[in-house]
Amino acid sequence: MIHTIINDAAQAYRGIIPADRYHKPYMPENELQREIQDGVEFWGYEEDGELIGVMGIQDKGDVTLIRHAYVRTTSRSKGIGTRLLRHLTGRSDKPVLIGTWAAADWAIRFYRNNGFELVSQEEKNILLKQYWQIPERQVETSVVLTSRRSAV
Repeated sequence: MIHTIINDAAQAYRGIIPADRYHKPYMPENELQREIQDGVEFWGYEEDGELIGVMGIQDKGDVTLIRHAYVRTTSRSKGIGTRLLRHLTGRSDKPVLIGTWAAADWAIRFYRNNGFELVSQEEKNILLKQYWQIPERQVETSVVLTSRRSAV
């Protein structure tokens, strides 16, 4: 179900993020398994017994990462992402970092509305290389938001 929700919700990126970064499926099952093996712990939001939102949290020692935050297309704008984000950020006493696509205005707006701040381009490059394992092209086309300015 996590795989299904991620790939359903990621359709929002089609035509928004760089074409060389969008593919179908957006996240193959083996990549999801690698993320889980790498320590991403997924939490979900259910409504009427159906899983409709997922969000991952990953402990990286001195910071906590929010990873793979997705809500089914049919269930957006109902506060599900906010509930999941508040639950997961409440589990950490460390700075919380979130990486997302620079072109995903709605995602950046969502995180900013929930108290996160964009870091500078220089900080972003340092943080993405230190805490994420992503291709250089993704580093170039992403932003990082933080719950506390002391993340770097």
